[in-house]
Amino acid sequence: MKNRDKLIEDNLGLVHSCCKRFRGKGIEYEDLYMSGCLGLVKAVDNFDPDRGCRLSTYAVPMILGEIKRMFRESGTVKVSRSLKELYLKITKLTEQNSDITVASLAEELNVTEEKITEAINASKLPISLTADDSPQCEPSVASYEEEYTEKLSLRTALNELEPQDRQLIELRYFHRKTQSQTGKILNLTQVQVCRREKRILLSIREKLI
Repeated sequence: MKNRDKLIEDNLGLVHSCCKRFRGKGIEYEDLYMSGCLGLVKAVDNFDPDRGCRLSTYAVPMILGEIKRMFRESGTVKVSRSLKELYLKITKLTEQNSDITVASLAEELNVTEEKITEAINASKLPISLTADDSPQCEPSVASYEEEYTEKLSLRTALNELEPQDRQLIELRYFHRKTQSQTGKILNLTQVQVCRREKRILLSIREKLI
């Protein structure tokens, strides 16, 4: 129970990141957050690390699903006929081939991967592109949703760094400063920057695995 509570607490940042996409869309932020937290709890309770993906990758679609479910139930957001029709086509193809990926679906249906993900999220979440009815993750799918979760995971990991460590990474990888230039800004030697950078990157990598 303690480990479960910690997993939920450690990933609340994902809920806030997802909720921000729907701010000002007709539902109070507090209500968005409560629905997102419900999705996170469901993700933590159903997550199986043996499936080969990170909790964040598995949780984001479920968080978004609960938020969008609230919009649908409140009548604030209507699912267009074109998305419904696309979802029916997706369902038919996944029934024929349970291992089909989002990229393959997009190519087969002549739409973007983002549109495939939008149709899935708008129609029924969580949804699996595998044979089971149980929610699963597809780590091999190079989709819009996966790219989004990768960014969220990285952002969460960066936000957990100490202020100077975060500034070092931002200078090196977002502002493309050299180690020497970074050292001058942070009042560190090039060697100190090098060592600290390696330590920070190792820490981030461990959080993302």
